[in-house]
Order: sequence, then C-alpha cells, then structure tokens
Amino acid sequence: MDNDKHLKNFLEIPYDELEVMNLRAKEHAEKLSPAMLEKEYRLYLQKEKRIKAVTLCFTDLEGRFHMLDYDKKFLLDSASNLTFDGSSIRGFSQQSESDLRLLIDWSSIRFLPSDIFGPGKVIMFVNVLDREHKPYISDFRGQLKFYAEQIKKKNGLTAFVSAEVEGFLVDGINAEQEYETKGFNLISTGGYYHSLPLDRLRQFIDKAAEAQRAMGFKNEKDHPEVAPSQFEMNFSYSDVLRACDNIQLYKLVSRQVANNLGMTATFLPKPVVGINGSGMHTNFSLAKSGKNIFYDKKGKDGLSAIAWDFISRILNHASEICLVFNSSVNAYRRLDPHFEAPNQIKVSPIDRGSMIRIPIGNERSTRIEIRSVAPDANPYLALYTILKTGFEGSPLVKDKDKRDRVRVLPDNINDAIKLFKSSDFIGKILQKINQEKYADFKQLAADRSPKALGSFIKPSEVVYHHEVTNQVLWNKF
Repeated sequence: MDNDKHLKNFLEIPYDELEVMNLRAKEHAEKLSPAMLEKEYRLYLQKEKRIKAVTLCFTDLEGRFHMLDYDKKFLLDSASNLTFDGSSIRGFSQQSESDLRLLIDWSSIRFLPSDIFGPGKVIMFVNVLDREHKPYISDFRGQLKFYAEQIKKKNGLTAFVSAEVEGFLVDGINAEQEYETKGFNLISTGGYYHSLPLDRLRQFIDKAAEAQRAMGFKNEKDHPEVAPSQFEMNFSYSDVLRACDNIQLYKLVSRQVANNLGMTATFLPKPVVGINGSGMHTNFSLAKSGKNIFYDKKGKDGLSAIAWDFISRILNHASEICLVFNSSVNAYRRLDPHFEAPNQIKVSPIDRGSMIRIPIGNERSTRIEIRSVAPDANPYLALYTILKTGFEGSPLVKDKDKRDRVRVLPDNINDAIKLFKSSDFIGKILQKINQEKYADFKQLAADRSPKALGSFIKPSEVVYHHEVTNQVLWNKF
C-alpha cells in the first residue's frame, strides 16, 4: 500500500489549506471576469502536476446530480467542445436529438478533500448547451444563471439564498435501495441538539461539516434535528447560483461521508411515519448596491413593500408551483399538520404551519423563509421558479368574503400534478416543453404508488424515488 501511494503522487490538500483556497476562489469569482477566471485556472491546472482529473457536474430536470471525470490534459485541449449523450439523462433530449454540449463555469471551481472525493481531483459545475451552443432549455442551472444575470443587469438586483437542508441518517449502506426487504433502521433515538459527543450521528455531522467548511461553505452551525437520527448543517448566505451549487454538494458530501461510516444519508422528505420529516427551508432576500431591499424598519414585520409584493406573488401561485417544491410521492407525507407542516398558504412571523415565515432580522439579515420546499427538490428549478414567480407572477387579491378561510397546499402528488399541468402561468415561466416533461416524469413516479398515502410508507415511494440510484428498476413494474 505504501509503495502504491509512492507511485501515485496525486494531490492531497490539508483541510485548513483547502478552506483558504476555496474561500479565495469564491472571492475571485465575485471580482474577476469569466475570461480572467478561465485563464487563472487553466494555468493552475497546467502547473499542478499532481491533479489527474477534473470532475464536471450538472443536474437533470428532476434534480439528480451527475458527474463526469475528464482527464486533465484532454479537458484543457477540448474545453470548447465537450459533448455528451443527452438522451441517456431523464428529462433531457430525445434519442433523435441526443447530442448536448457542456460549458464549463470556471467561477465554480472547488478544491476537494481527498478522503471524500479521492486524491488528485478538482470539481467544477457546467451549464448544458444545445447543438447550436445555446443554453439548453431543460438545464435549470443555466436558466437560473441567465435569469440572475438579467435581473442584475436590468435592475441592479442580486438574489441571496441560504438553505437549511435536513436529512436522516439510517443504518447500513444502500439502505434506500434495500428498503423493501430491510426497511430503515434509525441510528439514534435522540432529538434536537442532544447526542453524545462521539455517537454515530455526531461523528457523521462532524466529518461532513468539516468537509463542507474545507470546501468553502462557511458553515454556521451543525446539529441533530428534532426527529431521531435527523441532522442539519447550516451554511452561510450566498448568491443564488452558488447557493444551489452548495445544496447539491452538501447532499453529495453527506451521502459519501455516511457511506464511509457504513450508513446512508437520505433526503427523503418523510422516511419514517410518526416523526418530523425533513425540509429545505429556503431563506431568500434581494439586494441592490449592497443594500438589503427586503428590509424596512418601519414596514410591517420589518419588511419593505418590495418584499411584501414578492411574498404576495408567491402565495398567489402557491398551488401551481407546489410540484416544483414537493417533487416526489413521499414529499406529501411531510405536509402533515401534526408535525409543524408548512402547508398553509399564508405568511406569518410566528406560525410554523405557514408556507412562508418571517424570521427576526435586521438591516443585514432580514429575509423571508419559504418553508414548503422539500430537500429532494431540484434546487435550481426551485429557485428559478421562486425568482420568476416573485417578479412575474400576479399579486394575491384577497377575497373579503373568505378572509377567515386559509388555503392549503395539495396533500398528494396527483393533485399537485393536475394543478401544475393545467397552469398557464407554469407554461409561461418554465416553458411548455419543461412543464410537460416534468409533469410526465412525476406522473410516472406517482403511478407506481397507491393514490392514497396511507399510514405507512410504501416501498415504491422509496425505491422509485428520483434521487435513489435504482435505475435498473425503472424498466420493471
């Protein structure tokens, strides 16, 4: 083994150095032009002989995370002409128009902890292009990046996001794939904040949080959550695109760390009946010239008129966009009012049953918290939908005759699909082709489970889940 390590002298960077390098890369991404960034990192890759491969990653329509490793020399020579077969990716191109292109986002580079990703690698995100080098219509990272640049250029606005992504830790490797025969075995009976310093849940949280800090997440707090075996690691506010990248890397790191420890990190919204489910509370604000424009000291609940207008449009279209936020059969188990479910279409500073909450804030931290987003949602699609709805949706008009009636989100995926499919607004903001493809994939998943959720979790809602790597099963029914 020592001889093998001597022969393979690949790059391995200590965690403290990694954090410095990744935070510096983030600063460069905010200050340097795309051309300057490409020049800088090309030079780095050429000089650093111990890097063997570059991992490029993208996200499909439903939110699955895909990675391709390119030989470093090949990548540097062929970066302007990287192609792949889009017909093999669910939700991307059809077989007759399968070739798609990858455009490297050099600003997204991350230097990686070798105990999680292996030695000698760096990772970058890509945007997907069609054959004519135009942004591919179903790549919502690319669509989100373009829209964020548009509102910045047109209105001087920057969207800032921080997501609180909850998950569960269960015993055994590949526990989701083997759910039908083994079920889920929780590894902790504790709850909010309390666990022994070296128990399995705490070890997992510590190792995952250490890796995330090294990757430039700037973690703020890490702790067990309300339910037994549940975890949450909070990372700092950032621009909307980097926040979505962080969500995908957060889940990837959590899964790999759990796997290394002989466990599974699952982001099913409700893996166990009878206890709290997992959410992805999405904290959102807008800034202009470095100033948080959601804040108004004299405004209701400390929010500006701009913020209230944004909230009004989200609430008005809540039922139509619910499928984007809650994209699986299992997600609708979480919208259960017995467990602080954010299923009420309203906003409140205190009521955690509201789909939007107003946390206590000041001039710097004021934000809205969209609580109805599940952790298995496609983050790029979800944030694109939030932005588009907040800017282009219709404001909510209150009906005085129904002032005491509180609307609620759909309680099952079949109703959510119907509302999504029949919405002209969804067709407008997401494009008709994406509306149809997304709804069709969700219906395929829904049809594999009973329409009534019932009182216990069905194997079908786990093993056919879009984030569970059971691709071989999709041809069996």
